[in-house]
Amino acid sequence: MNYRRFGRTDWKVSEMGYGMWGLAGWTGSDIEEVNRSLDRSVELGCNFFDTAWGYGAGKSEEILGELLKRNPEKRLYAATKIPPKNFRWPSKPDYTLSECFPAEHIIEYTEKSLKNLKVEQIDLQQFHVWEDAWADQDDWKEAVEKLTKEGKVAHWGISVNRWEPDNVLQTLRTGLISSVQVIYNIFDQAPEDNLFPLCKELDVAVIARVPFDEGTLTGNLTKDTTFPADDWRSTYFVPENLNASVDHAEALKPLVPEGMNLPEMALRFILSNPDVGTIIPGMRKIRNVEANMATADGKGLSTELLDELKNHRWDRTPTEWSQ
Repeated sequence: MNYRRFGRTDWKVSEMGYGMWGLAGWTGSDIEEVNRSLDRSVELGCNFFDTAWGYGAGKSEEILGELLKRNPEKRLYAATKIPPKNFRWPSKPDYTLSECFPAEHIIEYTEKSLKNLKVEQIDLQQFHVWEDAWADQDDWKEAVEKLTKEGKVAHWGISVNRWEPDNVLQTLRTGLISSVQVIYNIFDQAPEDNLFPLCKELDVAVIARVPFDEGTLTGNLTKDTTFPADDWRSTYFVPENLNASVDHAEALKPLVPEGMNLPEMALRFILSNPDVGTIIPGMRKIRNVEANMATADGKGLSTELLDELKNHRWDRTPTEWSQ
């Protein structure tokens, strides 16, 4: 496992982290298999785990809390997120801070996360949605400063809305934010334009989420793929999105190097960027844990292939189904 410096926190985190959304809210999750997969990731050197209260109303946090309890001798970093008070993802420009993150709500859900994780201090507490228009408002800042001073949160982060990587730039300049979580993959390259350079300037860590574009970049989706009604992906992969996504993925397959598959190429594309601190693919099965962790060996893609993949950038804007 290769490790990277995580911005101003100065933590050394595994460049392959563990995204825990899929443990709650997606179909096919088996808790025993989930725990075996989590344990295997620790054995392979993973030390960064990203969850949220919103993943199963605290269930995913509790699962992470048990993992921490099983590994008291290891330094595992727990990152979680505060849900917006209106429980609407993503936020929209007309939402006010008081609708989403008033101080008392930030404090209340931080206390809930502490209880679920069974820790006295959260390593990284993140805002699960964000609007940069809130940057200069005092309410959230006062809650951040209070919880930090009390030792309940070590560092703060923001999870940026899908396809809105610039919707955080002014907030990062407040100096209160240590990390930003953003969708970044072969298709979603827009964070390279403005967000990554500012993060580098301010020493803010980058967490790359959705490395497989919700499954498109595994190469396993077809235009006939369907998901159960209670699976989040059934509302994301509407025909308009599914058909275009499959077409974009098919266009990549001829570029996959010999001895590599599309998921590995997708991960190595991200790892080839030194601005990224860690990637957090969702994993529920041991075989996926082992395959993903194996890519965290410090080896990126060739310059020639990276240049070719730049041509597969796919800029999208938020829609009703993009969530």
